[in-house]
Amino acid sequence: MTTVDARTVLGDPVHFLAFGAGAGLAPKAPGTVGSLWGVLLAWLTAGWSLPLQCLLLAVLSVAGIAICGESARRLGEHDHPGIVWDEIAGCYLTLLVAGDDPIWLAAGFAAFRLFDIWKPWPIRDLDHRLHGGAGIMLDDLVAGVYGAVILAVIKWVSSTV
Repeated sequence: MTTVDARTVLGDPVHFLAFGAGAGLAPKAPGTVGSLWGVLLAWLTAGWSLPLQCLLLAVLSVAGIAICGESARRLGEHDHPGIVWDEIAGCYLTLLVAGDDPIWLAAGFAAFRLFDIWKPWPIRDLDHRLHGGAGIMLDDLVAGVYGAVILAVIKWVSSTV
């Protein structure tokens, strides 16, 4: 793993964005720290319409392909642990079903992190087979879908009990 210092991240707009405004510099669990930006973004946009939230997710995803890919290229390492834009987008995707209730935001955050770390099929395959920005983004977006499905099921079951 390439060591990246704060000066490199904070002094380069591409790395600054890819590293989640410095969240990816966390010495332990940078993906978890970066995912917290996704929670904040979900909370801030919870009052938006679903189509507008989905548009934001699409912008995050498309921009993330370019940003993460360029950051990885400059670092010379595919999916450096400090690149957390993908976690922000993936967590945000999961939290589209959470609303603004802190309990559901926390549950969605946990569900996303579970799938992002565990990487069940096909997430692990995507992570290993795809390269560049698309590969960096896609495994986290699929983890986000898995997290969203689980969160939606839990919300549905809890509302029927």
